[in-house]
Amino acid sequence: MLRYLYADQLYRFPTLAEGMFKDRADQFKTRLGWDVHVNEQGEERGEYDALNPLYVIWEEPDGSHGGSMRVLPTTGRVMINEIFGHLNGGKPICSPLIWEVTRFCLSSNAGPHTAGANMLSGGEMMEGFGLTHIAGVFDARMIRIYRLIGSSPEVLGTQGRGRDQVSIGLWPYSADDCNRVAERAGIPRELSRLWFNTAFGPKKQHRFALSA
Repeated sequence: MLRYLYADQLYRFPTLAEGMFKDRADQFKTRLGWDVHVNEQGEERGEYDALNPLYVIWEEPDGSHGGSMRVLPTTGRVMINEIFGHLNGGKPICSPLIWEVTRFCLSSNAGPHTAGANMLSGGEMMEGFGLTHIAGVFDARMIRIYRLIGSSPEVLGTQGRGRDQVSIGLWPYSADDCNRVAERAGIPRELSRLWFNTAFGPKKQHRFALSA
């Protein structure tokens, strides 16, 4: 199932949280060779994890981490502006209707549905909170994955070539995309909406709006 948890709620799911940060270390440091910090516990955590972001986590039936991503509003500190702003010509993306997604991570044991489930959560957030776009930075390998999942971004800027290519893009809200991603992930939209509504309640309030 998909869980939507703010950083200060992770203590309620210690096994799930530990698995997420350790799988991030495995994916970004070990498998991809990124220059990221891994702590003594073998977890990949960064300064943006200290901003009480929202995490979307695919929880496996045994309670373990299958995949996840980190979400922050672009009205605050985000990587696309502070670290990757050059990819967009130095023009910051700042809107209460655009949220940034980073640290898209898949466990080495993730099933074929997991990536699609995480992408589906982006559509649920856009639909549920009235967002217009999700923003993110991605490398070349992800382009094919997004296409297979059923939701590709509008590329705003790119740097590098081949495996070193990095791009910044926007995913606009599309009901058709949401339904297509859900179908390919094998998750009924009704179930996906239930997970979302369970997390945020009938009024669908999120802390980013409440603290803005």
